[in-house]
Amino acid sequence: MEITVSRNELLRELTATQGVIERKTTIPILSNFLFEAVGEKLFITATDLDLSLRTSCLAQVKKEGAFTIPARKLYDYVKLLPDVDVALKLLENHWVSIRAGRSTTKMVGMARANFPATPTFPTVGVVTIPAQTLRTMIARTIFAISSEESRYTLNGALLVLKPESSYKDKFDVTGERRPLIPKKAMHELAGLLQPGEAESLEFAEDESTLFFQAGNRLLTARKLTGQFPNYEAVLPTQNTKVVVLRCDDMSGAIQRVAQFADERSGAIRLKLDKNELHLLANSNEMGEAEDIIETNYQEDPFTIGFNSQYLLDFLRATTAGEIRLELKDSQSAGQLCPAGNGDGYRYRYVVMPMRI
Repeated sequence: MEITVSRNELLRELTATQGVIERKTTIPILSNFLFEAVGEKLFITATDLDLSLRTSCLAQVKKEGAFTIPARKLYDYVKLLPDVDVALKLLENHWVSIRAGRSTTKMVGMARANFPATPTFPTVGVVTIPAQTLRTMIARTIFAISSEESRYTLNGALLVLKPESSYKDKFDVTGERRPLIPKKAMHELAGLLQPGEAESLEFAEDESTLFFQAGNRLLTARKLTGQFPNYEAVLPTQNTKVVVLRCDDMSGAIQRVAQFADERSGAIRLKLDKNELHLLANSNEMGEAEDIIETNYQEDPFTIGFNSQYLLDFLRATTAGEIRLELKDSQSAGQLCPAGNGDGYRYRYVVMPMRI
């Protein structure tokens, strides 16, 4: 195999695939990229067996073929090269020669046959999703994915596609589809859907794999198995105590007060009183703090505790100027959502209270 490729295009695609590569793996081949030269294109594939990303860029292909090459070392090297064409050539014993201007190096790869096979995009059941829509929805939900390995079905996000009238202009779906997307795949999807890249994404699935095609990049992920919890059953329906707050006011107050919260729990108290919301925290080691935000609250006063980080997660994800804080009592889940029309998306955040 022998090719010449633009350094900038090569670096762009290497950057896109970095997140898939496992830094600590017991299978050496998974630390390598697979390079394949076909026609007028260079195809680059990275995989960790559960996730794979295949991308491509234009290249001058003098001799078609394939090789594998250490991913991190190549990426670090190409970043340091000047903006010139890069020539890559497969040598004997899986060595690869790299020339760029007056710079020359050789890296030792591994046999192409050792690289795992990756799934092929299905030809049926393909759904087109606007990139901006999916990117925004990922940003609204990814922070709530559990990191506890024992709670397997919570280590991902549930994607629900329905053939409802409100979605017909966007999605052509037959029947309801409810795949579970792993957290790592969500992070890689967010990277693929950056502004200025593909305007839409094609989604498909088979019995074991999810497929996401965005422009010249194909992300595949092994499906999470199991039953996602019945989230609709925990959505509050009787939260009648409502206050509207400016996001900046709420975020600033929480961050100040949280400096004095217990380091392990991050717990703060929210006390609703006539026309005021008090945010309080205290610890024996650090001291105590209180912030007050003016509100239009007129009902009976009560106090509820929350993990401050959970509240900040929502406030950092929303782009609405104002949010609604909806509560029932000190033992029931609270709900946050954009006030009014918000930022054009319908979403709400449910957070369980803490005893403090």
